[in-house]
Amino acid sequence: METRILKTDTPPWELLLLGDESPESVADYIDRGDCYVATAEGRTVGVCMLIRTHPFTAEIVNLAVDPAYQRRGIGTDLIFHALRVTREAGCRRIEIATGSVENGPLRLYRSFGFEPVETERDYFPKYYPTPIVEAGEECRDLVRLRMEL
Repeated sequence: METRILKTDTPPWELLLLGDESPESVADYIDRGDCYVATAEGRTVGVCMLIRTHPFTAEIVNLAVDPAYQRRGIGTDLIFHALRVTREAGCRRIEIATGSVENGPLRLYRSFGFEPVETERDYFPKYYPTPIVEAGEECRDLVRLRMEL
């Protein structure tokens, strides 16, 4: 399966809400960054949203893949793309945040070399009205990770 990654001005809300279940949160950053979509088999199957947060620093604020296309390398492709465009933009650091569930996205991000720098206790119960579940486990804490480029 061939995957293409393209920048878009019309972010796919349905995929963004897979990566961040809060419409209010998505609405907060959707107009502040660059959105990239992964396409395969004639449809949009993944999304990556990047924003600049500080001088020389970008953050992946949303990364999601359609469940029917997960575990096919699309998330990996999106991360590699984010690293490349971030470097090309002159950034020296990239950040990402996720739930503290070890078998969830946290494992993937660590495999790329992202290192945990902060844990915010009880983040998800505090800011999300319904429980957030990753890899069958409820997320309570948010882990912020960073990679020097």
